[in-house]
Amino acid sequence: MPVLEAHAITKTFQEGHETVTVLRGATLALEQGEIVTLEGPSGSGKTTLLSIIGCILTPTSGRLVVEGEEVDIRRRERLPEIRKRSVGFVFQQYNLFPALTAVENVEFALNIKGQRGREARQEAERVLHAVGLGDRMNFLPRELSGGQKQRVALARALAGHPPILLADEPTANLDSEVGGQVLRMFHELAKRENRALLIVTHDPKVRTIADRVLRIANGCLAGEVKP
Repeated sequence: MPVLEAHAITKTFQEGHETVTVLRGATLALEQGEIVTLEGPSGSGKTTLLSIIGCILTPTSGRLVVEGEEVDIRRRERLPEIRKRSVGFVFQQYNLFPALTAVENVEFALNIKGQRGREARQEAERVLHAVGLGDRMNFLPRELSGGQKQRVALARALAGHPPILLADEPTANLDSEVGGQVLRMFHELAKRENRALLIVTHDPKVRTIADRVLRIANGCLAGEVKP
């Protein structure tokens, strides 16, 4: 059974008297251990779809099933709990707290999920070791390179063992060499830990780690292309 299913997802926004349609019946499924990239031009709806799958936004219509549980899209108050339990995010801008060390940034994310004290610190240290930052745990973000910051962001997403990882342009702020290192790490961790990974990207190099590549245009998923 897929760990995530999105069926006929639509999303509209109201701008004054005009209704803007961003998604038009998008349907996809993610399996455990599968890496899927979502490509498309700016304004095509890919980040909106990622936000709906990640239970940040609600769709206007359609169905979303996470870990076999149908999400009631009418109950926005349920979304944070599903998000905390099932989804890890990696953002283009890292979104690290500048006054917290690497381990404290990851630990804070675990606190939000309900893990505290020694348990949270041990889990934060575990995932930082997993991404190769065991010797940088007590460094502040300003003391880390761009690639190291993205590794902290990946560690934060992995913390707490969510089955679904969602990444929005994770290599956009990295040079080619560092971006390649981060991609190899994404691939290794997704496969080793059996996580479903969906990456929104403009970067053609991301295809090198993908099992499937999806294209989106004008709010419609236009089918798969070869990685």
